[in-house]
Amino acid sequence: MNSKTRIEELAIWGASPAFAEKLHVNGPNIGDRSRFIQRINDILDRKWLTNNGHYVQELESSIARRLKVNHCIAVCNATVGLEIIIRALGLKGEVIVPAFTFIATAHALQWLGVKPVFCDIDPLSHNIDPDKIEKLITPQTTGILGVHLWGRACEIDKLTDLAGRHNLKLIFDAAHAFDCSYKGRMIGNFGTAEVFSFHATKFFNTLEGGAIVTNDSELAKKIRLMKNFGFCGDVLSVGTNGKMNEISAAMGLTGLEMIDEFKAANYRNYQHYKNELKGIPGVSLIDYDEKQQNNYQYIVLELDAAKTGLSRDQVMDILWAENVMARRYFYPPCHQVEPYRLSLPAPHLPILEKLSTRVLVLPNGTAISKSDIQGICQILRLVVANSQPITRKINDFAKR
Repeated sequence: MNSKTRIEELAIWGASPAFAEKLHVNGPNIGDRSRFIQRINDILDRKWLTNNGHYVQELESSIARRLKVNHCIAVCNATVGLEIIIRALGLKGEVIVPAFTFIATAHALQWLGVKPVFCDIDPLSHNIDPDKIEKLITPQTTGILGVHLWGRACEIDKLTDLAGRHNLKLIFDAAHAFDCSYKGRMIGNFGTAEVFSFHATKFFNTLEGGAIVTNDSELAKKIRLMKNFGFCGDVLSVGTNGKMNEISAAMGLTGLEMIDEFKAANYRNYQHYKNELKGIPGVSLIDYDEKQQNNYQYIVLELDAAKTGLSRDQVMDILWAENVMARRYFYPPCHQVEPYRLSLPAPHLPILEKLSTRVLVLPNGTAISKSDIQGICQILRLVVANSQPITRKINDFAKR
């Protein structure tokens, strides 16, 4: 039996799935379409499509003001942004990074010939564990690359102290953390630089894109040169093509006009999930510190198979059968994917490896309604309550 048939037969509502249309994790927020089209027409009238145009400059200044940072440099995507900052800071040898992150975090290092040294995570925050870093530092270590997972900030103070004591560069992958804060200060103001993702799956997007933010003026000048082939009248240094185009910037400006509405929708959804998931055995929703600014983009569950009676993957299959396109993040973790599993010594990361089999991310965003959330949580409640017959059904599939 192929996997599609197997998933379809797992539907607990019968022949038809619970939801007529698929509910996706983080479907794109579009903003005011008419405003976006106005900007597109203006771009076409100006005939300035890329190369630091009007809208890119406006987006950069708007983001810098919102985050209260000195410099924002828009780039074509966050991966290239990471690569530029890694090269701009002269990182080499080894850089310590969490293995529980999107693979681009590790790839940005490896692509430039820098060895990612994978570190375990804190079981509560899911972020890199500062207490596990020190033993990984060697004479070849040049930096620490933290990741603000789910938009929840790393333990920045501890990481800053650690980097300072060992004379290491500290940078952050802030792909999840746009418009979030740490101790009342906006993410983007920490480390030497931070990199945001504005990919279409992010609650704030520029279709495809990202930004590097820093308070270091000399570094910002260097980054601007590097993202434009090292070209400033003449070619002054080695560079790459990391520029954002005008249409992407127009999308970003349109999204910025509604970003508070996007965040409010995410927060309402988070509260609905929080209420609806209460009392389901083995299902825990990660929480957000409401004293800080959060974008509430990710609805993250930890599933305890000993209490739910089903593995995370079995629960995910059932949700997919009901058109709820829940996702595993980040599975397998970076150190277990082929390029690193085959080329690097296997690290001992017990907390991460346990967590990576438990995490499930549910749909969120402006396209999700309260009734959708009630339906999703009802499926989870039924699945856990009927885990034994469902397990027998799954085992029957396996025997065919």
